[in-house]
Amino acid sequence: MASRRLLSLLLGVLGALCDREAYGIAVKTDNQHVTAKEFQEAMLSCKYSTGKGIIPRVEWKKLRNGDVSFVYYRDNLVGDLKGRAEMIDSSIRIRNVTRKDSASYRCEVSAPTERGQNVAEATVTLTVLVASAAPSCIVPSSAMSGTVVEMRCKENEGSPASEYKWYRNGVVLVENAGMGSDKKRNISYTMNKKTGTLLFNRVSKDDTGEYYCEASNGIGLPQKCSAKRMQVEENSSQKKSSDYKYTPSEKDFRHTKSFVI
Repeated sequence: MASRRLLSLLLGVLGALCDREAYGIAVKTDNQHVTAKEFQEAMLSCKYSTGKGIIPRVEWKKLRNGDVSFVYYRDNLVGDLKGRAEMIDSSIRIRNVTRKDSASYRCEVSAPTERGQNVAEATVTLTVLVASAAPSCIVPSSAMSGTVVEMRCKENEGSPASEYKWYRNGVVLVENAGMGSDKKRNISYTMNKKTGTLLFNRVSKDDTGEYYCEASNGIGLPQKCSAKRMQVEENSSQKKSSDYKYTPSEKDFRHTKSFVI
């Protein structure tokens, strides 16, 4: 008697599992975070499984800056990907990716069932890597000794964001002041490799030279601006050195064409 009850219980569990398989949809991706260099290709993976008798509908949507748009709809690639992408089963291979393709992409698989609409989804984030562009640099042509001078370097195209190095007369400046030969020459400056700022608290005649900046983000070769000469003159003015500071403004930059990702 007990064995019959156990058999009935097992049959009931198997029946429930078969029922879930008949109406269930499972979706997954092989890679949730995809990176690709600009102008190369990227694969957005989407795989699904369904129960018996289910005819699923596959759609892809792009989510970028709060906007949602179709990229695969009614069995066709649409929008930005039309003409430069292809479907491989339910996955998308994008050729010639651009920085504008950086976004989240959602693969949605749905099907009507006896229990209503059943939907499952998987999301893939695509990051397009863009090489640094030649930076714009601000270097004063002249300065008075003992004054504060700030140089700036900036480029807006690289993704990830660029880091910066400064050079004087072809020799790289160390990030922290007061090291090595610079300590002997009593140079006082602060360099920020993230922002590209080179700040001299008190310039001296020894700081005269040609300066240029180099931008790099690990994608492609480093890029540099043209060298510019700064001439430091003796300060014969009665004006206190602390009263003067050269600080460039944003309008001094000559930006290269940039895209916002």
